[in-house]
Amino acid sequence: MPKLKQLFCFLIASALLPALCPAPGRAQSAAPQPAIESRVNLSDVLQKLVDRNAERAEALQKYQGRRVYHVAYTGFPKSFEAEMVVDMTYDAPATKQFKIVSQAGSQWMIDRILKRLLETEQEALTEENRRRVALDPSNYNFSGLEVQNAADGCSYAVLVQPKVPSKLLYTGRVWVDKSDFAVCRIEAQPAKNPSLLIKKTEIHHSYVKIGDFWLPSENESVSYIRGGGRAVLTIKYESYQILAARSLHGGDVAASASSAELAHPAN
Repeated sequence: MPKLKQLFCFLIASALLPALCPAPGRAQSAAPQPAIESRVNLSDVLQKLVDRNAERAEALQKYQGRRVYHVAYTGFPKSFEAEMVVDMTYDAPATKQFKIVSQAGSQWMIDRILKRLLETEQEALTEENRRRVALDPSNYNFSGLEVQNAADGCSYAVLVQPKVPSKLLYTGRVWVDKSDFAVCRIEAQPAKNPSLLIKKTEIHHSYVKIGDFWLPSENESVSYIRGGGRAVLTIKYESYQILAARSLHGGDVAASASSAELAHPAN
């Protein structure tokens, strides 16, 4: 059991990696097509990505949504599983309130993993932590821009590599929307593996556009254990409502809410 708890402490970090970065985007709805010629260059994409992220972060004042957390371990000595449904309310600049709606399954996984996820996310909201994990040139090297024909607008694919190996950063590929310059999807792995129990961890993170803003849609972290076994942590985001926001084109705080129900494929 101690080794399993060590394993899931690592899963907590890997699940939050994309969520820590202020790069909300849209969920990928179609596979990218082969690269095409384009005059767009990498420095332009990166500058617009950083600028637009800052604009959206400044404009979004309050929103709420529901999350479904699910964690499962399959392997020696036996399998464990747990689920927790949580309502979250965000208030700018850095406050999140969580309300647990329901929980089921292994109690130690709920207490040591899922509830700890909520605590870790709150801790990550400090200005210093947000600066250290931001998806920008101060933390990452960017390369290999590909421009693709993508029906959903996720047309720019970029390789990212952290400048300093850290368990709070990731290495892999991000897709950027060609109109809003927001990250659509992340396929990556942690930049630093703090546990010898883990052979490999794959992070899959997607986003959805709600009104003018881009928020997480689904996160999946899959870890493969040395000697056999697999641990999967998923977070699905539902029922978003934008409660207060400034228009990105100028104007007053939004007077009404904007909502969207997110449909996820069955597992």
